[in-house]
Amino acid sequence: MSEVVEGARLFREAWIAGVRRHFPGEPKAGYVTPWEGTPEWEREAAGAVCAQVRQFVEVSAGKAGRLSREQKGRFVATCWTAQMYKHFEEPKPGYVADWAELPKWQQETDADIFEAIERHFPPS
Repeated sequence: MSEVVEGARLFREAWIAGVRRHFPGEPKAGYVTPWEGTPEWEREAAGAVCAQVRQFVEVSAGKAGRLSREQKGRFVATCWTAQMYKHFEEPKPGYVADWAELPKWQQETDADIFEAIERHFPPS
């Protein structure tokens, strides 16, 4: 498996785990669709965001670990927003909402994603 696919799957698995941990109540089915059912655009976006987090951790010589959970989550959310503009001419407002507009469960899930990538791909 290529590192890009591995990273994209890791992102998706961290997203699903975060949704299950932080979402209040029962999440929509699309939030927890396994990798096999994830649309290609979403796989590509997940791989791109994972690569951006990995590069960020690498160029900081691992010091990105000192960021707050909010800072980590904001980074993931910003990278995701850029991908939504890449993949959709007119993305749904929820896909490109600013950090302050995201529900708390999504903010926590984004921070979890950063930390999962950080653990899985430590800087060399």
